Amino acid sequence: MAFVNRQEELRLLDEMAQEPGAQLVMVYGRRRVGKTTLLLHWAEQTGLPLFYWVAKRDPREILMANMARAIYSWQHDSDVAINIQVQDWEQLFQMLAQAVGDRRVIVILDELPYALQQDRGLGSHLQAAWDHLFKDSQVLLFLSGSHIGMLTDLTQYQAPLYGRLTAQFPLFPLKFSDVVAFLPQYDVYQRLAVYAMLGGIPAYLERWRDRQTIKANVEHLFLKRTGWFQNEALVLISDLSERETTNYESILKAIAAGYHTREDIAANAAIQSTALSHYLPPLEALHMIERRIPATVPLEQLKTSRRSRYFLRDPFLRFYYRFIDPNLHLIEGGLPNRLWQMIDDNFRAFVALEFEDRCREWVVWQAQHNNLPFAPDNVGSHWSKEVQIDVVAINWQEKQLLVGECKWGDSPLSRQVVTDLVSTKTPKLLHHLEGNAESWQVHYAFFTRHSFTDAAQHEASNHGAILRTLSQIDSELSQ
Repeated sequence: MAFVNRQEELRLLDEMAQEPGAQLVMVYGRRRVGKTTLLLHWAEQTGLPLFYWVAKRDPREILMANMARAIYSWQHDSDVAINIQVQDWEQLFQMLAQAVGDRRVIVILDELPYALQQDRGLGSHLQAAWDHLFKDSQVLLFLSGSHIGMLTDLTQYQAPLYGRLTAQFPLFPLKFSDVVAFLPQYDVYQRLAVYAMLGGIPAYLERWRDRQTIKANVEHLFLKRTGWFQNEALVLISDLSERETTNYESILKAIAAGYHTREDIAANAAIQSTALSHYLPPLEALHMIERRIPATVPLEQLKTSRRSRYFLRDPFLRFYYRFIDPNLHLIEGGLPNRLWQMIDDNFRAFVALEFEDRCREWVVWQAQHNNLPFAPDNVGSHWSKEVQIDVVAINWQEKQLLVGECKWGDSPLSRQVVTDLVSTKTPKLLHHLEGNAESWQVHYAFFTRHSFTDAAQHEASNHGAILRTLSQIDSELSQ
């Protein structure tokens, strides 16, 4: 897998390595996000000795035998295959500790949940090994995996590793600005379309051929019975729980179908509303879904607000459950052309949602670089029965507000869009805020795919509005 960007993650890993003494770090993230690639790339850069072992879906005895051979080969710098008899994990960790000695060594135990599936007692052996063999050493011990359920079982209250981790390291998908490294032949509009379908998952982006059209790639990867993505969604869900995949998938399908409140999701997924508290947090932890609250909800009400809605955050799952899963019968029935037509008819509106996300990302980026008229407390959107606004940033103490409109059409953004936001939508939003409307200072921003009409630019300048096209957003986010 190609290594792209990850400069912030490399910096954090360097900081961990510079901490004195042993480090026990859990690295987790959804499958194919690049955990192994990142750790191995970083380990090579450090120049420190590295022991790497990856668990497979093998029985306990085979797993232990494979790890014993790996330790022996690493310790003796030998590729000679030998048969070492080990009785238990305790003996294995003693072998590893002896091989590490008092050196500063990186140890990566990858796909650890596979081993935990075969032996639930492994967590207790890890605890004992850390307490008695590694805690007072110089080892940098990384536990990595995609199965969030099993990794959580290791670290929750009264679990074997509770209170022992020196750091938890979630790895998230690459940003939109990183996609150009995978798709150099595509323009920014095509890259956004691909990002709307695949997100920032390196393993997915590597399979996309930017010398072919978007249609050709979708047909090859999604619309064939043997397409690479046919079973990917279920593979991802199985990393949450192997026993409850049906419930998790029902929740994802409900959200993709347009049900966003807890009550509507529960009803559509045929799950008790109270039971959602069991299923939603793991989906959020792996960035499969996200809980959104209007940015205009006061800070002290964010955690308890009943105005929250849930959305699919993972672009691949959003695309798969929006278009592919409901229409698998067309693929099975040999009618992929009909499915492509359905995708094509709705694709502009689908990509428009991703464009809105990137506009909000741009606002956050500008805030981080102190380029906005004020420092916002929150960035998001606003919705109510009266009005919906794509982009909102707010500072409650200073009573400052930025509101933005996003347009993904082929036509230039018109003057009517500017006047509608200023004269119609914003007054309705201000009605929801604390204090009278006159006490708030409002700033405006307009985002478009291509360009603005002359009349729109003139009207926007009258209000001191920010104007940005997708190309400008991409250029600034890439800095």
